[in-house]
Amino acid sequence: MKLSHAFVALSVSFILMCGTASGQLQINGAGATFPYPLISKWSSVYHKLHPGIQVNYQSIGSGGGIRQLIEKTVDFGASDAPMNDEQMKELRQRRTPVVHIPWAMGAVVVTYNLLGINNTIRFDGATLADIYLGRITKWNDVRLRTLNPDINLPDAPIIVVHRSDGSGTTYIFADYLAKVSSNWKAKVGVSTSVNWPVGIGGKGNEGVAGQVKRTPNSIGYVELIYALQSNMPVAKIKNADGVFVKPSIESVTEAAAGAAKLMPEDLRVSITNAPGKNAYPISSFTYALIYQNQAAAQRAKAVVEFIYWAITEGQRYCSGLDYAPIPKAVQELAIKRLKLVNVNGESLLK
Repeated sequence: MKLSHAFVALSVSFILMCGTASGQLQINGAGATFPYPLISKWSSVYHKLHPGIQVNYQSIGSGGGIRQLIEKTVDFGASDAPMNDEQMKELRQRRTPVVHIPWAMGAVVVTYNLLGINNTIRFDGATLADIYLGRITKWNDVRLRTLNPDINLPDAPIIVVHRSDGSGTTYIFADYLAKVSSNWKAKVGVSTSVNWPVGIGGKGNEGVAGQVKRTPNSIGYVELIYALQSNMPVAKIKNADGVFVKPSIESVTEAAAGAAKLMPEDLRVSITNAPGKNAYPISSFTYALIYQNQAAAQRAKAVVEFIYWAITEGQRYCSGLDYAPIPKAVQELAIKRLKLVNVNGESLLK
């Protein structure tokens, strides 16, 4: 699937003429690049349905979105990484709790730039972790050749590419690696911003995709649509059931099959390395973040109604952009959670 250059710009803002038209309300969000193409589509469609509402979303990375939400410079944040327990506790102590609303699912894919290689490369988690730990440095390493016996891998150094900014995509990737590699868990761990043992950085999913595309013998990780729109190959990854799986709407959906049963009350959950024969192991929910207790009723109601539309009617736009819609059971939990958003104790979602 190809997107226009304008579609993958760093922000999306639907403004009539040269500014905000009289009587129109603009709501502002910021955060993950992972769901940016989908939020862009939602914003465009929603503006057509509700001309009085304009959605401005800045694609700055999950870490930046969480920071701006905490600083109260945006109306909502977006993150692939749920806020951690320490952040949640701090916000509760300030009496400003944040509600997590899962609004789509996607895949973090491993992409690469190997001239003359047309077959799909296969990785298992431990090997992938050791590449990013700097322990495997050549494409023709014996472990890679064992996983790919039918591919003539080159005697060339592996150029590792990673995110340079605070990133939910990094969180998902690191979360997966920590589950399949004790060395990764001990030495690097899981965060939106980790201390990379090796590699070069790119800002945003688009930055990593661009770096891999112009760097021979490189490897990187991006959200699926960023690889597809650049016509880049994506690897098969060995899942928890021992099957090598390519990312797809179907394989992400299978990874989330039991998610509703696993979800805690606050809906923060990881579905990386989930069981299932055809489950893609680097799958994740991506979240909208909004303060539970609101003061400006009109603005808050507009934000809540946009998020509600996104998790209901807006789900029809997921598959066309290679995201998986949230399961019905998760949707019901998300709506219940969204009803917690209130002004003076009165829910904004009836």
